Amino acid sequence: MSLRLQAQSLACERDDRWLFRGLDLDIRAGEIVRVEGPNGSGKTTLLKILSGQLADYEGELFWDERPMRKARDAFLASLLYLGHAPGVKAALTPLENLAWYQALAGQAGGESARFRALEEVGLAGFEDVPAGQLSAGQQRRVALARLVLAPRPLWVLDEPFTAIDRDGVAALERRLVEHARRGGCVLVTTHHELTPCAELRRIRLGGGGADAGI
Repeated sequence: MSLRLQAQSLACERDDRWLFRGLDLDIRAGEIVRVEGPNGSGKTTLLKILSGQLADYEGELFWDERPMRKARDAFLASLLYLGHAPGVKAALTPLENLAWYQALAGQAGGESARFRALEEVGLAGFEDVPAGQLSAGQQRRVALARLVLAPRPLWVLDEPFTAIDRDGVAALERRLVEHARRGGCVLVTTHHELTPCAELRRIRLGGGGADAGI
């Protein structure tokens, strides 16, 4: 598998307004692609389209150089999507939330792997605390532990830096770069200014179209 996500002539309209149109994308292994643009420019919508969550769009998507309609199963098996909300169940502990994520994704993995993932995101000692009693930043870290736990090559992340502290931001930046350098791919929206690196590429939405650059 070449780990290549492409879009051709992608367009999406909301409330009689084009968020973007004529958008061509070619996202490959080894890249961190940051989607930028003002509020309302369609960043989250684009991520949901590219991750297969929205079907209300024009254009074509391809995975590994195959039409998405023919490659959907392989694509979903390669994808890890984290949305703007942490998606944490308040009544469950961090350990239980990770077990729930794994069950939904059909992933194998024991409790020891979940403990290690939580330790890596700075939640050692909080494994058995109900998530509803954790801070917003700690809840975000529970979600980010999935990046450690799930061996998926394509990460699609919507505002993953929200609510985490400076140390957490630095650790997450390192994780994104390491993932790209190991041959993975990251597609991300964030208000945080990512540290420039060779792996980083930017796509800017706005005005009904897009500009791509480094």
